[in-house]
Amino acid sequence: MADNEQTGSKGNGKRRRVLGLIAFVFLIAAAGYGAWWALSGRYYESTDDAYVGGNIVQITPQVAGTVIAVRAEDTDFVKAGQPLVELDRADAKVALEQAEAQLARTVRSVRNLFATDSQIAAVVAQRDTELAKAREDLARRERASGSGAVSAEEVQHARDAIRSAEAVRNAAREQLSASRALVDRTTVVDHPDVQSAAARVREAYLAYARTTLPAPVSGYVARRSVQVGQRVAAGAPLMAVVPLEDVWVDANFKEGQLVHVRTGQPVTLEADLYGGHVEYHGTVAGFGAGTGAAFALLPPQNATGNWIKVVQRVPVRIALDSKELARHPLQVGLSMRVEVDTHSREGVRMTADPRKAAGQATAVFEAQEKLADARVGEIIAANRPQGR
Repeated sequence: MADNEQTGSKGNGKRRRVLGLIAFVFLIAAAGYGAWWALSGRYYESTDDAYVGGNIVQITPQVAGTVIAVRAEDTDFVKAGQPLVELDRADAKVALEQAEAQLARTVRSVRNLFATDSQIAAVVAQRDTELAKAREDLARRERASGSGAVSAEEVQHARDAIRSAEAVRNAAREQLSASRALVDRTTVVDHPDVQSAAARVREAYLAYARTTLPAPVSGYVARRSVQVGQRVAAGAPLMAVVPLEDVWVDANFKEGQLVHVRTGQPVTLEADLYGGHVEYHGTVAGFGAGTGAAFALLPPQNATGNWIKVVQRVPVRIALDSKELARHPLQVGLSMRVEVDTHSREGVRMTADPRKAAGQATAVFEAQEKLADARVGEIIAANRPQGR
């Protein structure tokens, strides 16, 4: 009996030592975790609810027409300005030729206005000369009438001739004023009629040029839906171009995680595509103006009686390093894991300062306007006199 008690006492002591050791290990682990949290862990916010975002540039025609060629397929890489779709341009060509012919006629018509103005000005000068001559004749006859060399009837005829010359001169001046009103302070180039006809040529030329749809930016073709022979309307989406060199990440953090997150804080990211051996670095670029639920297609009606509180998530835009993207490309929609370093907590959470170099632009359509202006200049130069 004593041996059993001694054996049980030894077993209990061993269990107590094991339990004490386990408790000590947990205590050390808890202390280590607490120290890590106090020194480092509390400064990091992470989420795996993050996805790659990017610009999806729609290719839409500016004029209606029938598709005669499609120059790119899905997954193709295209450069900015490269033709993607071509429309039938027969009708646009006819309209352009008519506008060009009308501009040529208008230039020649305005030239005729200037020539008529010069002709009428010469007539006015002639009428002024005739009036001056009539006044001299009257003066001579009035001097001679005192000696009886000229009869009173001749003097009266001279006076009538002056009144007639004045009336003719005044009519010529009114005609000159009417002619000057059409060309005053203008040249053939900047005359309103010519400018109006030139605008119609530009409009027709742009409609003709827009039968070819270029790529606004460099990127990969996606969502191609257009087919040869299809009749398309202006504004109908035909395909999309996605520039993958300028993508970002939208990380959806829980609302409680955003207290210390600030614009400009460093971010480390991992893509499920490459795994943990590839790490991306970025910065917090901005915050969404509302939660995802607030901008959903069917937002929740929180005022109803069956309301249940749900933790909301707010999208945070993260800008990526372009060099890292070039080495390890990402596609729109890929899953990411995000960790934000919040050691630097200065400044306000929602900044009102405009972002530098924000937005997106293309210059591929500027060439069409320049070519239209050049064509207008050629037509005017070919139909106007030198110096006008």
